[in-house]
Amino acid sequence: MLRYNANLKDNARELRKNLTDSERALWSRLRSKQLLDVQFYRQKPIGEHIVDFYAPRAKLVVEVDGSQHMEAAHVLQDRIRDEYLASLGLKVLRFNSREILKESDAVVEVICRTITGRLKAEIPPDPPLKKGGIFPPPWAGRDSWVSTRSLSIRFQLTLVCLYA
Repeated sequence: MLRYNANLKDNARELRKNLTDSERALWSRLRSKQLLDVQFYRQKPIGEHIVDFYAPRAKLVVEVDGSQHMEAAHVLQDRIRDEYLASLGLKVLRFNSREILKESDAVVEVICRTITGRLKAEIPPDPPLKKGGIFPPPWAGRDSWVSTRSLSIRFQLTLVCLYA
């Protein structure tokens, strides 16, 4: 669980009550695990910041930027904030309000692809087997040796039978 400043809770509640039109439009597409069965939270405190949308399973933050985020001071603040969130292992996606209102399908597609990539990255690959190596399977006696190739074929057939 990510730490946050407890003093931000009341502010986050107020922000949840007063969503902008673009935040409301995006929330309607993110809520209730609609995207890949991933839970999003809105106006979530993280550290000293309140992020617009947060998906803990995918370690993803989605920010909706209004026109004020185009000003130089806001650009710098956003960069500092994004670097802080990245240091926590979070990926930050930023969309401007207009993109969300006019091209919501494209925005949701980018979010879906990012979630898919992040979830795939979290599943470690199977350890490699030595090619042509041999070892005794647990059910075989001491003198029985089976090649990894034949064992993997048996394992694959077992999986096919179990899940067919």
